[in-house]
Order: sequence, then structure tokens, then C-alpha cells
Amino acid sequence: MIPATFDYRRADSVADALALLHEYGDEAKLLAGGHSLLPLMKLRLATPQMLVDVGRLGQLSYVRQEGDEVAIGALTRHRDLEVSEVARHSVPVLAHVAGQVGDPQVRHRGTIGGSIAHGDPASDLPAVVLALGGTLVVDGPGGRREIPSTEFFTGFLETAVRPDEMLVEIRVASTAGGWSFQKFNRRAQDWAIVGAVAVAAADGATRVSLVHMGATPLRAAATESALAGGATPAEAAAVAAEGLEPPSDANASREYRRHLAEVLVRRALEDVSLGHG
Repeated sequence: MIPATFDYRRADSVADALALLHEYGDEAKLLAGGHSLLPLMKLRLATPQMLVDVGRLGQLSYVRQEGDEVAIGALTRHRDLEVSEVARHSVPVLAHVAGQVGDPQVRHRGTIGGSIAHGDPASDLPAVVLALGGTLVVDGPGGRREIPSTEFFTGFLETAVRPDEMLVEIRVASTAGGWSFQKFNRRAQDWAIVGAVAVAAADGATRVSLVHMGATPLRAAATESALAGGATPAEAAAVAAEGLEPPSDANASREYRRHLAEVLVRRALEDVSLGHG
């Protein structure tokens, strides 16, 4: 299908982008790589009157070590994150998963900020940031504010970013322990039918997050609680879907997704317990 009519402006700076968002309010959408927004526009599920192109704001493309954290600019492309020496050394799970997103075209144009701000529960990178206990930094009229990843995803394709704000940075703690990313799909470039991320955190806990198991990217709370209580990987994985309402669609029933979650979480936890990653 053809998108509805819209106007287009290219932002020259973050301040310029924020000014345009303030001017057009709910009628404006930010455009970076476009791999999330444009398909919705073609289906007329999104009909913005104004597209604000931020794709050339080079100041928001970086991967930097800052103390015990890694700071990643929102416009960092998946491929740049995949090959970043900082990411590979300090947050290898994030670099690894960035290299699994879509196909080469998507990885060379898509941005981590676009993926996270889109808030798709079937997307891989939001689940990784959740497992890493990341923080999302947004900029707006009132200045910058930091949002814990556990509070960032508020509903299906909805986040805590306000209409006059934009995501500018992702911050995650460096990890030295094991990690694992498990994904089940039909083809390599497809969205996950179900995915699981497990990360051994610096405080000794193991964080587990799930892909495509609810209306938002989410943590496997029952599994994390079981692990904290001394459960084995198999025991903790058996409750991975507890309290969750995964979707049922042409790719998988709700029951099948529950089964996949248990299998993938068990594999991920076994990897982490062996120090893989």
C-alpha cells in the first residue's frame, strides 16, 4: 500500500528535532532507519502529518565506555554496534544480538534507538537491554531524563517517551559473566516466534528477558525469582511463562509459545551456568 500524505523535514541537530516535535505534537514522527515506521505507514497503521528525519545526526552515533557503563547513541546502527570493540568487550551479548537483527540491509540502516523506541515485543534488542538492566535517556523541553528499562515499555508499541521527546542514549552496565541469546524463528531474518536472553549480572543475579511473550518486551519474573531461591536452570525455566499472556497467531499458538519459552530459557540458563558467552 501507499502511505498517506505527509510533510518531511530534516533535522540539523537534536534541538532542531525537538523544536519540530514540539511544533507538530502528536502529528509528528521521528525517522531514522525507517525499518519500523515505514511498514506501519504503508499499512496506514501510522499516519503522521510530519516526518522529522534525524538519520544524519552523527552526534547520536557512538559506543563509549564510561566508567562501569557503556553509553550508546540512539542513532548507532546495528552493524556499528555489532563490530564495536567496546561493545564486544564490555557487553558482548548486545553486540552479538545486533548482528542477528534482520538482514544486512536492515543492520546497516536500522538503529538501536529506533528499535527500542518502537517498543515491539517481537524485537530482539529491547529484550537485551532489559536483561542488562539498562537505562534509556530521553531529551525534551524539560531537559534530559533517565528511564529504567523496566519502566520504559508501557504497552503494545508504546513507551514512556512523550510526544515532544526523543530517545538519545542507551546506557547498560558492563558485564563480565556468562550470557546467552536463544531465538526460534522460521528464517534467519524473521521476527522471533519466541526469544530468550539470560545475563549473569555483577551482583550475582541472573536476569532473564523474553521476546514475543506479551504485549511488551518483558522480564521473566517467575524465572528470576526461582533462580534467586536456588532453583536449578530446569526448575527455573519451567516457570518462564508463568503469569504471561503470549499472543496466538499464524506462526504459533499461545500454548506453543509457552512451551518454546520454557525450552529456550532452559538452554539460555544452562549456557550461563557453564560460563558461556
